[in-house]
Amino acid sequence: MEILKVSSKSNPSKVAGAIANIYRENHQVEIQTIGAGSLNQAIKAIAIARGFVAPSGDNLVLIPSFKDIEINDENKTAIKLTVLNK
Repeated sequence: MEILKVSSKSNPSKVAGAIANIYRENHQVEIQTIGAGSLNQAIKAIAIARGFVAPSGDNLVLIPSFKDIEINDENKTAIKLTVLNK
């Protein structure tokens, strides 16, 4: 599955469009964030994406979890947001 990576500089509306498109194809989206700013942008995007898919009868729900990743030979803890249909 494709992992959508969101940064603190990501545009929430564009990320929401990506979330909606991936959701329509796979009925599940995995989003990865590192830091408070990127988490904020991802949450805004998920809220916007709910509005995009609601007319088709889908209600998106969010399952947060932690994920250990390696960036530039350095271990970091990311927040993984899994978006599913309720």
